[in-house]
Amino acid sequence: MKKQRLELTWIGKDDRPRLEPRILIEDQALSHHAAERVTDEDLFDNRLVFGDNLLALKALEQEFTEQIKCIYIDPPYNTGQAMEHYDDGLEHSIWLSLMRERLEVLRELLAKDGVFLCQLNDDEMAYAKVMLDEVFGRSNFLNHVSVRMKQTAGASGGGEDKRLKKNTEHLLIYAKDRDGEGGFQKFNDVYDEEDLFDVIEQMKDEGKSWKYTRVLLSLGEREFFKTVVDGSGNDIDIYVHRGVVMKPITALAAEEGITEEQCYKKYFDKVFRDTNAQSSIRTRVMEVAAGRGEFFSIEYTPRSGRRKGQKVTLYYKGANCDLIAWLSDVAVKRGDRLLKLEKTGTYWEGFPLNNLTKEGGVQFPKGKKPEALLQKVLELCTNPGDWVLDSFAGSGTTGAVAQKMGRRWIMIELGEHCHTHIIPRMKRVIAGEDTAGITRATQWKGGGGFRYYKLASSLLEKDKWGNWVIQSDYNPAMLAEAVCKLMGFSYAPSEQSYWMHGYSSERDFIYVTTQSLTRDQLLALSEEVGDDRSLLVCCKAFNAKPDAFLNLTIKKIPLAVLRKCEWGKDDYSLTIQNLPEAKAEPIAVQSTNLPKRRASKAQADLFAEKE
Repeated sequence: MKKQRLELTWIGKDDRPRLEPRILIEDQALSHHAAERVTDEDLFDNRLVFGDNLLALKALEQEFTEQIKCIYIDPPYNTGQAMEHYDDGLEHSIWLSLMRERLEVLRELLAKDGVFLCQLNDDEMAYAKVMLDEVFGRSNFLNHVSVRMKQTAGASGGGEDKRLKKNTEHLLIYAKDRDGEGGFQKFNDVYDEEDLFDVIEQMKDEGKSWKYTRVLLSLGEREFFKTVVDGSGNDIDIYVHRGVVMKPITALAAEEGITEEQCYKKYFDKVFRDTNAQSSIRTRVMEVAAGRGEFFSIEYTPRSGRRKGQKVTLYYKGANCDLIAWLSDVAVKRGDRLLKLEKTGTYWEGFPLNNLTKEGGVQFPKGKKPEALLQKVLELCTNPGDWVLDSFAGSGTTGAVAQKMGRRWIMIELGEHCHTHIIPRMKRVIAGEDTAGITRATQWKGGGGFRYYKLASSLLEKDKWGNWVIQSDYNPAMLAEAVCKLMGFSYAPSEQSYWMHGYSSERDFIYVTTQSLTRDQLLALSEEVGDDRSLLVCCKAFNAKPDAFLNLTIKKIPLAVLRKCEWGKDDYSLTIQNLPEAKAEPIAVQSTNLPKRRASKAQADLFAEKE
């Protein structure tokens, strides 16, 4: 008996397309690069792909499997309302089927330590969560973030006479591998800002003690005392301070005739608390400094951690050598305001929603996301140079933000706004002419570039007699690359050997030609390949037995690839025009006896075998 598992099921779930792994063709007229480098870190290998995103993802799979550090998607929400740029009213089961196919390829592209984020509203969020649990594994679920996307005044969503106004959306966040070796480690430290005095009042109301209540007015006279070493053998220089002056905020404010709030602002950089946080360094200081004074400082250079390679100064007070912790380490001063830094949680707000239409210089009603939101996503999940992918690019916000933050990006878009919105927007970003969004926060000056690709047409088409033949617009190079993809070889044509179009291992190669090969030509090819290598020959026809040469495997085109996938289908897009007639529900979460689903490449092979 097969083990049961919890699974989201729907009508048509098992109707799976057999995708043709298309090649991508660069259009250099639409690719765009800065006239000159602005910085040494300028990134030029970004990619904008025009075409059906499912086919485009499949086209990227061979090169980018487990290479993408962060995938962010903002797919059609299936609200039942036709959008200007998307037909967004799919019946539930069809929406789930179309999304599932994309999610499975996206998971293959995600790096082992990568993070996947999907933004939705509440129309499909609950169904998508269960489906994502199935695709990524429930153990790889990280967080469900609520994002404030509308102001309360004027927030809409339909039916507000019976329901609460909608002003939040949802980010479902998954790791590729949460617990395995080489898998996801942690989010980067990203902080939200709250008014410091609101935080203090809230703590008082909750009966909690606010610790940062003293000011270090003077460090007095410092005298070198002794050098000790830490557990790694690094020098720690210890100093004794005499004549140190400290005062409570309350006393200092009364003395100067100002409010406590004014006192915090005036002495912000000198406000502190003390803590007995345990560390091996503190223990060593205590051992050698006991009885030598009441206030000490140390200087050392860490060999690891956040401040690796930087000279660090720490201060200790009292017989127990309590560590001095500065308010400026957990708060910032912006103009006349003090803001407490809190590690990012699962409720995000504060994005400039009222000025969103101005970002990027393009209009994209009801679909554009704030650059500040994408900045937060990339700060959490990536580092400079990492690959970021958005397969529902929309107006191009993800690419614009990634470019400004020094991340490499891939965007995929089927709609004509790829040309009317994304390309003009990215040109302004590259030229340094985009002054909105996160430009000032990132100090972006322009630079870099991107390559524009479109999907090649299907490799095979039917002629007027109904026979499958190679598309007439495929030149020899395109044909070789396409057949390499279909046969599972990496396309890497050799300048030295005409027959080396690709490889699957160090000694296994592929040769693609539209010629009809004679036995003598095959014999000469076999001798050149040699006994220690093997070659798959895909040709129009051949005049020899298929097994005549031990080091050659000979196949005819298109018979060699005809059963690999479905042909002549150019659109798997999330648009209503391409959908079958909507079927009746139900959609249900239920236990089934289905075996656990294989990875997407294995599925493709399995479907090919069944034909």
